[in-house]
Formats: sequence, C-alpha cells, structure tokens
Amino acid sequence: MSNVTTPIRLDAEITSSARETARQMSRSVAEQLSHWARIGRELERSPEISVRHIEGVLNGKRSYDALSVKEQALVRASWSARLDTLSSTLRLDTEYKKAGYQYAELDANGNVVTRPARARK
Repeated sequence: MSNVTTPIRLDAEITSSARETARQMSRSVAEQLSHWARIGRELERSPEISVRHIEGVLNGKRSYDALSVKEQALVRASWSARLDTLSSTLRLDTEYKKAGYQYAELDANGNVVTRPARARK
C-alpha cells in the first residue's frame, strides 16, 4: 500500500461515523476511511451485488424486498450506521427538560428513573 496521501473534503456525517468506527476498530480515521473505500470499490466490482439497486432502496425509490440476501445485508448495515450516527447526536433529555415534559431513563445501574416535569416558562 502506498504512503502517498491526498487531501479530500468529506461531509460531517461520514467523518463522524468514521471517527466512531475507527475508535471501535482500533484504526485511525484515515485508515477507517481507506478501509471503507476499498470495500466500496470491491462492492461496485461485484457481479452478485447491484450498487444501483442498493442506492435505490437507500434513496426510497426501490423495494427492499426486491434485493438479494447479500444486498439486503448491505442495506441493513447502512441503516445501522445511520442510526448509530443519529442516535449519538440525540439529546432528548435536554429537549424534554426545555419543553417541561416528564420522561423516564435508565440510570448507570439499569434502573428506571422518572424525571419530573418542570414548569414551562
């Protein structure tokens, strides 16, 4: 593998996801992005998988059920990555506190704790 690097611009969602995955996989962010790029390259070359069909499902223009088992697995992996990224940015406790809603959450020991509603200003 070459050590030559080329700077590129990536959107925040992909870099955030790469940063989180890289940490879990003991890779640098650059290594994680290179890994994903190689996987993507091989997927596009694969005769068993249609990237166009997968993109159609991810864009809401094709049926998930029409995909092959391998293609469905790739779609599920993409959905899982998107959910991980989105859920890491959710702060419903803050939103509920601001809105004055009562809510429940798990404490560090896994016990349900009910947070009382606060008076709205």
